[in-house]
Amino acid sequence: MKIILSVDAIRYPLTGIGRYASELAQGLGGHPRTTSLRYYSMGQWLHAPPVPVAPPAAEPRPTLSPLGRARAALVANPLAVRLYRRVAPLLNRWRLRGFRDHLFHAPNYFLPPFDGPSVATIHDLSTLLYPQFHPEDRVALINGELPKTLERASHLITDAEAIRREIIARFDWPAERISAIPLGVDDSFHPRGRQALSGPLQSYGLAPGGYCLCVATIEPRKNIGRLVDAHAKLPPALRQGFPLVLVGEPGWKSQDIHRRIEAAQGRGTVRYLDYVPQTHLPLLYAGARLFALPSHYEGFGLPLLEAMASGVPLVTSTCPTLLELAGEVGLLVDPEDTDGLTQALERGLEDVQWREQARRLGLARAGQHSWQRCVENTLDLYQRLVDTHFKHRGAARW
Repeated sequence: MKIILSVDAIRYPLTGIGRYASELAQGLGGHPRTTSLRYYSMGQWLHAPPVPVAPPAAEPRPTLSPLGRARAALVANPLAVRLYRRVAPLLNRWRLRGFRDHLFHAPNYFLPPFDGPSVATIHDLSTLLYPQFHPEDRVALINGELPKTLERASHLITDAEAIRREIIARFDWPAERISAIPLGVDDSFHPRGRQALSGPLQSYGLAPGGYCLCVATIEPRKNIGRLVDAHAKLPPALRQGFPLVLVGEPGWKSQDIHRRIEAAQGRGTVRYLDYVPQTHLPLLYAGARLFALPSHYEGFGLPLLEAMASGVPLVTSTCPTLLELAGEVGLLVDPEDTDGLTQALERGLEDVQWREQARRLGLARAGQHSWQRCVENTLDLYQRLVDTHFKHRGAARW
Protein backbone atom coordinates (compact mmCIF):
# COMPACT_ATOMS: atom_id res chain seq x y z
CA MET A 1 0.00 0.00 0.00
CA LYS A 2 1.00 3.59 -0.61
CA ILE A 3 0.55 5.64 2.56
CA ILE A 4 0.93 9.28 3.56
CA LEU A 5 1.23 9.74 7.32
CA SER A 6 0.83 13.13 8.96
CA VAL A 7 3.54 13.50 11.61
CA ASP A 8 2.69 16.94 13.05
CA ALA A 9 2.23 15.45 16.54
CA ILE A 10 5.74 14.00 16.76
CA ARG A 11 7.50 16.77 18.61
CA TYR A 12 9.14 17.47 21.94
CA PRO A 13 7.83 16.85 24.55
CA LEU A 14 6.39 13.56 23.29
CA THR A 15 2.96 13.12 24.89
CA GLY A 16 0.34 10.43 24.22
CA ILE A 17 -0.74 11.49 20.73
CA GLY A 18 2.86 12.07 19.72
CA ARG A 19 3.78 8.61 20.98
CA TYR A 20 0.95 7.12 18.92
CA ALA A 21 2.04 8.92 15.74
CA SER A 22 5.67 7.98 16.35
CA GLU A 23 4.84 4.30 16.83
CA LEU A 24 2.76 4.30 13.66
CA ALA A 25 5.63 5.88 11.73
CA GLN A 26 8.08 3.26 13.00
CA GLY A 27 5.72 0.34 12.49
CA LEU A 28 4.59 1.31 9.00
CA GLY A 29 8.11 2.08 7.80
CA GLY A 30 9.67 -1.02 6.31
CA HIS A 31 6.55 -3.13 6.87
CA PRO A 32 6.10 -5.70 4.07
CA ARG A 33 2.57 -4.43 3.42
CA THR A 34 3.84 -0.87 2.91
CA THR A 35 5.09 -0.26 -0.63
CA SER A 36 5.49 3.50 -0.11
CA LEU A 37 5.40 5.67 3.01
CA ARG A 38 5.58 9.46 2.81
CA TYR A 39 5.70 11.79 5.82
CA TYR A 40 3.75 15.04 5.84
CA SER A 41 3.96 17.80 8.44
CA MET A 42 2.58 21.34 8.51
CA GLY A 43 2.22 21.58 4.77
CA GLN A 44 5.65 20.12 3.99
CA TRP A 45 7.05 16.75 2.94
CA LEU A 46 9.67 15.19 5.21
CA HIS A 47 12.28 12.58 4.31
CA ALA A 48 11.86 10.92 7.74
CA PRO A 49 9.61 11.34 10.78
CA PRO A 50 10.77 14.00 13.26
CA VAL A 51 12.99 13.01 16.18
CA PRO A 52 11.45 14.52 19.34
CA VAL A 53 14.55 15.59 21.25
CA ALA A 54 14.89 18.64 23.46
CA PRO A 55 16.68 21.43 21.55
CA PRO A 56 19.78 22.96 23.18
CA ALA A 57 18.97 26.19 24.98
CA ALA A 58 21.29 28.20 22.76
CA GLU A 59 20.04 26.71 19.49
CA PRO A 60 17.96 29.13 17.39
CA ARG A 61 14.40 28.15 16.59
CA PRO A 62 14.12 26.43 13.21
CA THR A 63 12.42 28.24 10.36
CA LEU A 64 8.85 27.03 9.91
CA SER A 65 6.69 26.89 6.83
CA PRO A 66 3.88 29.48 6.53
CA LEU A 67 1.43 26.91 7.85
CA GLY A 68 3.82 26.03 10.65
CA ARG A 69 4.13 29.67 11.67
CA ALA A 70 0.37 30.07 11.65
CA ARG A 71 -0.14 27.03 13.87
CA ALA A 72 2.61 28.09 16.27
CA ALA A 73 0.93 31.46 16.69
CA LEU A 74 -2.41 29.96 17.68
CA VAL A 75 -1.53 29.72 21.36
CA ALA A 76 -0.92 33.45 21.66
CA ASN A 77 -3.22 34.96 19.03
CA PRO A 78 -6.84 33.90 18.48
CA LEU A 79 -6.82 35.75 15.15
CA ALA A 80 -4.36 33.13 13.92
CA VAL A 81 -7.12 30.54 14.22
CA ARG A 82 -8.98 32.21 11.41
CA LEU A 83 -5.76 32.54 9.40
CA TYR A 84 -5.02 28.86 9.83
CA ARG A 85 -8.51 27.81 8.83
CA ARG A 86 -8.35 29.99 5.72
CA VAL A 87 -4.81 29.23 4.53
CA ALA A 88 -4.24 25.60 5.51
CA PRO A 89 -6.77 23.92 3.15
CA LEU A 90 -5.38 25.81 0.14
CA LEU A 91 -1.77 24.96 0.93
CA ASN A 92 -2.54 21.33 1.77
CA ARG A 93 -4.60 20.79 -1.37
CA TRP A 94 -1.74 22.14 -3.47
CA ARG A 95 0.90 20.05 -1.68
CA LEU A 96 -1.14 16.83 -1.87
CA ARG A 97 -2.14 17.11 -5.50
CA GLY A 98 -1.24 14.08 -7.59
CA PHE A 99 -1.24 11.57 -4.70
CA ARG A 100 -4.74 10.16 -5.05
CA ASP A 101 -3.25 6.66 -5.41
CA HIS A 102 -2.15 6.92 -1.74
CA LEU A 103 -4.08 6.63 1.51
CA PHE A 104 -3.74 9.62 3.85
CA HIS A 105 -3.81 9.10 7.64
CA ALA A 106 -4.04 12.06 10.03
CA PRO A 107 -3.39 10.64 13.52
CA ASN A 108 -4.12 13.94 15.29
CA TYR A 109 -7.65 15.17 14.45
CA PHE A 110 -6.86 17.48 11.49
CA LEU A 111 -7.51 15.93 8.09
CA PRO A 112 -6.64 18.10 5.06
CA PRO A 113 -8.50 17.97 1.75
CA PHE A 114 -7.36 14.83 -0.10
CA ASP A 115 -8.59 13.11 -3.26
CA GLY A 116 -7.80 9.53 -2.19
CA PRO A 117 -9.00 7.41 0.74
CA SER A 118 -8.40 9.16 4.05
CA VAL A 119 -8.41 8.29 7.74
CA ALA A 120 -8.41 10.53 10.81
CA THR A 121 -7.82 9.45 14.39
CA ILE A 122 -10.08 11.30 16.82
CA HIS A 123 -8.62 10.67 20.26
CA ASP A 124 -11.38 12.29 22.30
CA LEU A 125 -14.09 14.96 22.28
CA SER A 126 -12.82 16.89 25.28
CA THR A 127 -12.97 20.33 23.64
CA LEU A 128 -16.65 19.70 22.92
CA LEU A 129 -17.63 17.97 26.17
CA TYR A 130 -15.30 19.80 28.58
CA PRO A 131 -14.36 23.13 26.95
CA GLN A 132 -13.71 24.64 30.39
CA PHE A 133 -10.58 22.47 30.66
CA HIS A 134 -8.96 24.01 27.56
CA PRO A 135 -7.76 27.43 26.36
CA GLU A 136 -10.36 29.25 24.29
CA ASP A 137 -8.20 29.31 21.16
CA ARG A 138 -7.67 25.55 21.33
CA VAL A 139 -11.41 25.00 21.68
CA ALA A 140 -12.08 27.32 18.74
CA LEU A 141 -9.51 25.59 16.54
CA ILE A 142 -10.47 21.96 17.23
CA ASN A 143 -14.23 22.52 17.36
CA GLY A 144 -14.02 24.57 14.17
CA GLU A 145 -11.90 22.06 12.25
CA LEU A 146 -13.45 18.82 13.51
CA PRO A 147 -16.57 19.11 11.31
CA LYS A 148 -14.29 19.53 8.29
CA THR A 149 -12.37 16.40 9.26
CA LEU A 150 -15.65 14.48 9.55
CA GLU A 151 -16.75 15.77 6.15
CA ARG A 152 -13.48 14.72 4.48
CA ALA A 153 -12.78 11.38 6.17
CA SER A 154 -13.43 8.05 4.52
CA HIS A 155 -13.11 6.45 7.95
CA LEU A 156 -12.37 7.39 11.57
CA ILE A 157 -10.24 5.69 14.21
CA THR A 158 -10.56 6.06 17.97
CA ASP A 159 -8.31 4.64 20.67
CA ALA A 160 -11.21 3.36 22.76
CA GLU A 161 -14.67 1.95 22.17
CA ALA A 162 -16.14 4.54 24.56
CA ILE A 163 -14.93 7.40 22.32
CA ARG A 164 -16.19 5.55 19.24
CA ARG A 165 -19.67 5.47 20.76
CA GLU A 166 -19.48 9.15 21.71
CA ILE A 167 -18.72 10.12 18.10
CA ILE A 168 -21.50 7.93 16.72
CA ALA A 169 -23.99 9.45 19.16
CA ARG A 170 -22.90 13.08 18.91
CA PHE A 171 -22.49 13.29 15.13
CA ASP A 172 -24.86 10.52 14.00
CA TRP A 173 -21.77 8.99 12.42
CA PRO A 174 -22.23 5.64 10.59
CA ALA A 175 -21.01 2.87 12.88
CA GLU A 176 -19.43 0.99 9.99
CA ARG A 177 -17.18 3.99 9.23
CA ILE A 178 -15.45 4.20 12.59
CA SER A 179 -13.14 1.68 14.28
CA ALA A 180 -11.69 1.49 17.77
CA ILE A 181 -8.04 0.42 17.60
CA PRO A 182 -6.42 0.36 21.07
CA LEU A 183 -2.97 1.77 21.65
CA GLY A 184 0.02 -0.37 22.58
CA VAL A 185 2.72 -0.42 25.21
CA ASP A 186 6.46 -0.44 24.64
CA ASP A 187 8.52 -3.47 25.73
CA SER A 188 10.62 -1.19 27.93
CA PHE A 189 7.74 -1.11 30.43
CA HIS A 190 8.04 -4.27 32.52
CA PRO A 191 8.56 -5.27 36.17
CA ARG A 192 12.07 -4.78 37.53
CA GLY A 193 13.82 -5.92 40.67
CA ARG A 194 14.97 -3.63 43.46
CA GLN A 195 18.61 -4.03 42.53
CA ALA A 196 18.01 -2.83 38.97
CA LEU A 197 16.07 0.20 40.21
CA SER A 198 18.01 1.43 43.23
CA GLY A 199 20.80 3.24 41.38
CA PRO A 200 18.70 5.00 38.72
CA LEU A 201 15.98 6.05 41.18
CA GLN A 202 18.54 7.40 43.62
CA SER A 203 19.34 10.17 41.14
CA TYR A 204 15.75 11.39 41.68
CA GLY A 205 15.97 10.97 45.45
CA LEU A 206 13.56 8.01 45.30
CA ALA A 207 13.63 4.44 46.58
CA PRO A 208 12.02 1.39 44.90
CA GLY A 209 8.51 0.86 46.20
CA GLY A 210 8.68 4.11 48.15
CA TYR A 211 6.33 6.47 46.29
CA CYS A 212 3.01 6.93 44.51
CA LEU A 213 3.31 7.96 40.86
CA CYS A 214 1.22 9.97 38.44
CA VAL A 215 2.32 10.63 34.84
CA ALA A 216 0.21 13.29 33.12
CA THR A 217 0.37 16.75 31.61
CA ILE A 218 -0.42 19.22 34.37
CA GLU A 219 -3.79 20.53 33.25
CA PRO A 220 -7.31 20.53 34.76
CA ARG A 221 -8.69 17.55 32.87
CA LYS A 222 -6.17 15.25 34.58
CA ASN A 223 -7.56 16.14 38.04
CA ILE A 224 -4.07 16.51 39.51
CA GLY A 225 -5.16 19.12 42.05
CA ARG A 226 -7.67 16.71 43.58
CA LEU A 227 -5.03 13.96 43.62
CA VAL A 228 -2.69 16.26 45.57
CA ASP A 229 -5.51 17.05 48.01
CA ALA A 230 -6.46 13.39 48.42
CA HIS A 231 -2.87 12.36 49.04
CA ALA A 232 -2.58 15.11 51.68
CA LYS A 233 -5.46 13.48 53.61
CA LEU A 234 -3.68 10.12 53.96
CA PRO A 235 -2.55 9.08 57.46
CA PRO A 236 0.78 10.79 58.25
CA ALA A 237 2.81 7.58 58.03
CA LEU A 238 1.55 6.82 54.53
CA ARG A 239 1.76 10.44 53.39
CA GLN A 240 5.39 10.72 54.47
CA GLY A 241 6.41 7.16 53.63
CA PHE A 242 4.95 7.22 50.11
CA PRO A 243 5.20 10.75 48.69
CA LEU A 244 3.31 11.58 45.53
CA VAL A 245 5.64 11.89 42.53
CA LEU A 246 4.23 13.87 39.60
CA VAL A 247 5.74 13.59 36.13
CA GLY A 248 4.54 15.77 33.27
CA GLU A 249 5.02 19.04 31.45
CA PRO A 250 3.02 22.10 32.55
CA GLY A 251 -0.09 22.37 30.41
CA TRP A 252 -2.79 24.98 30.09
CA LYS A 253 -4.84 26.53 32.91
CA SER A 254 -2.41 24.97 35.39
CA GLN A 255 -1.47 27.92 37.58
CA ASP A 256 -3.72 26.92 40.49
CA ILE A 257 -2.60 23.29 40.23
CA HIS A 258 1.05 24.33 40.40
CA ARG A 259 0.36 26.45 43.48
CA ARG A 260 -1.10 23.41 45.22
CA ILE A 261 1.82 21.27 44.10
CA GLU A 262 4.31 23.84 45.43
CA ALA A 263 2.54 23.98 48.79
CA ALA A 264 2.62 20.19 49.10
CA GLN A 265 6.29 20.14 48.05
CA GLY A 266 7.00 22.50 50.93
CA ARG A 267 5.49 19.93 53.28
CA GLY A 268 7.70 17.22 51.80
CA THR A 269 4.82 15.03 50.60
CA VAL A 270 4.90 15.77 46.84
CA ARG A 271 7.72 15.70 44.31
CA TYR A 272 7.23 17.36 40.93
CA LEU A 273 9.74 16.12 38.35
CA ASP A 274 8.31 18.03 35.34
CA TYR A 275 8.97 16.29 32.01
CA VAL A 276 11.12 13.15 32.29
CA PRO A 277 13.03 11.68 29.31
CA GLN A 278 11.33 8.67 27.74
CA THR A 279 14.28 6.44 28.68
CA HIS A 280 13.76 7.19 32.39
CA LEU A 281 10.01 6.64 32.49
CA PRO A 282 10.02 2.81 32.60
CA LEU A 283 12.25 2.90 35.68
CA LEU A 284 10.01 5.41 37.46
CA TYR A 285 6.96 3.31 36.67
CA ALA A 286 8.52 0.04 37.82
CA GLY A 287 9.73 1.58 41.07
CA ALA A 288 6.31 2.93 42.12
CA ARG A 289 4.26 1.25 44.81
CA LEU A 290 1.05 2.64 43.33
CA PHE A 291 0.05 4.50 40.18
CA ALA A 292 -2.80 7.04 40.22
CA LEU A 293 -4.63 8.75 37.34
CA PRO A 294 -8.03 10.16 38.45
CA SER A 295 -8.81 12.05 35.22
CA HIS A 296 -12.17 13.63 34.53
CA TYR A 297 -11.92 12.50 30.92
CA GLU A 298 -9.43 10.60 28.73
CA GLY A 299 -9.25 9.36 25.17
CA PHE A 300 -7.50 6.13 26.18
CA GLY A 301 -5.27 6.34 29.28
CA LEU A 302 -1.87 5.24 27.98
CA PRO A 303 -0.12 5.84 31.36
CA LEU A 304 -2.45 3.26 32.94
CA LEU A 305 -1.38 0.70 30.36
CA GLU A 306 2.30 1.49 30.96
CA ALA A 307 1.79 1.10 34.71
CA MET A 308 0.05 -2.26 34.27
CA ALA A 309 2.86 -3.49 32.05
CA SER A 310 5.30 -2.42 34.79
CA GLY A 311 3.50 -4.55 37.37
CA VAL A 312 2.19 -1.58 39.36
CA PRO A 313 -1.33 -1.53 40.93
CA LEU A 314 -3.68 1.27 39.84
CA VAL A 315 -6.03 3.85 41.28
CA THR A 316 -8.05 5.56 38.57
CA SER A 317 -11.41 7.14 37.86
CA THR A 318 -14.77 5.98 36.56
CA CYS A 319 -14.23 7.94 33.32
CA PRO A 320 -15.62 5.58 30.60
CA THR A 321 -12.34 5.06 28.76
CA LEU A 322 -10.38 4.38 31.95
CA LEU A 323 -13.13 2.03 33.08
CA GLU A 324 -12.85 0.27 29.72
CA LEU A 325 -9.08 -0.11 30.00
CA ALA A 326 -8.67 -0.96 33.69
CA GLY A 327 -12.15 -1.76 35.05
CA GLU A 328 -11.39 -5.02 36.82
CA VAL A 329 -7.73 -4.20 37.40
CA GLY A 330 -7.64 -0.92 39.33
CA LEU A 331 -9.50 0.76 42.17
CA LEU A 332 -12.10 3.04 40.58
CA VAL A 333 -13.20 6.35 42.07
CA ASP A 334 -15.63 9.08 41.02
CA PRO A 335 -13.28 11.87 39.83
CA GLU A 336 -15.22 14.38 41.99
CA ASP A 337 -14.85 12.35 45.21
CA THR A 338 -11.75 13.49 47.13
CA ASP A 339 -12.46 11.34 50.18
CA GLY A 340 -13.06 8.30 47.98
CA LEU A 341 -9.77 8.93 46.25
CA THR A 342 -7.97 9.12 49.60
CA GLN A 343 -9.52 5.81 50.65
CA ALA A 344 -8.49 4.19 47.36
CA LEU A 345 -4.90 5.44 47.74
CA GLU A 346 -4.78 4.07 51.28
CA ARG A 347 -6.06 0.68 50.25
CA GLY A 348 -3.79 0.60 47.22
CA LEU A 349 -0.77 1.19 49.41
CA GLU A 350 -1.68 -1.19 52.26
CA ASP A 351 -3.91 -4.04 51.04
CA VAL A 352 -1.34 -6.73 50.25
CA GLN A 353 -3.86 -9.26 48.93
CA TRP A 354 -5.49 -6.76 46.59
CA ARG A 355 -2.13 -5.49 45.43
CA GLU A 356 -1.00 -8.95 44.33
CA GLN A 357 -4.26 -9.59 42.50
CA ALA A 358 -4.11 -6.18 40.81
CA ARG A 359 -0.53 -6.76 39.76
CA ARG A 360 -1.38 -10.12 38.18
CA LEU A 361 -4.49 -8.84 36.40
CA GLY A 362 -2.67 -5.74 35.18
CA LEU A 363 0.17 -7.72 33.63
CA ALA A 364 -2.37 -9.96 31.88
CA ARG A 365 -4.29 -6.97 30.54
CA ALA A 366 -1.13 -5.21 29.35
CA GLY A 367 -0.13 -8.42 27.56
CA GLN A 368 -3.13 -7.97 25.28
CA HIS A 369 -1.77 -4.66 23.97
CA SER A 370 1.26 -4.01 21.80
CA TRP A 371 2.25 -1.37 19.30
CA GLN A 372 2.76 -4.11 16.73
CA ARG A 373 -0.87 -5.16 17.14
CA CYS A 374 -1.97 -1.54 16.86
CA VAL A 375 -0.01 -1.15 13.61
CA GLU A 376 -1.31 -4.43 12.16
CA ASN A 377 -4.92 -3.54 12.98
CA THR A 378 -4.40 -0.13 11.40
CA LEU A 379 -2.96 -1.71 8.25
CA ASP A 380 -5.93 -4.09 8.09
CA LEU A 381 -8.21 -1.07 8.11
CA TYR A 382 -6.13 0.68 5.46
CA GLN A 383 -6.44 -2.37 3.21
CA ARG A 384 -10.22 -2.50 3.54
CA LEU A 385 -10.49 1.20 2.71
CA VAL A 386 -8.15 0.95 -0.25
CA ASP A 387 -9.99 -2.06 -1.67
CA THR A 388 -13.37 -0.37 -1.27
CA HIS A 389 -12.21 3.00 -2.60
CA PHE A 390 -10.68 1.70 -5.81
CA LYS A 391 -13.34 -0.91 -6.40
CA HIS A 392 -16.02 1.79 -6.38
CA ARG A 393 -13.96 3.95 -8.72
CA GLY A 394 -13.07 1.17 -11.11
CA ALA A 395 -9.34 1.84 -10.63
CA ALA A 396 -6.58 -0.71 -10.72
CA ARG A 397 -5.29 -2.21 -7.48
CA TRP A 398 -2.08 -0.70 -6.13
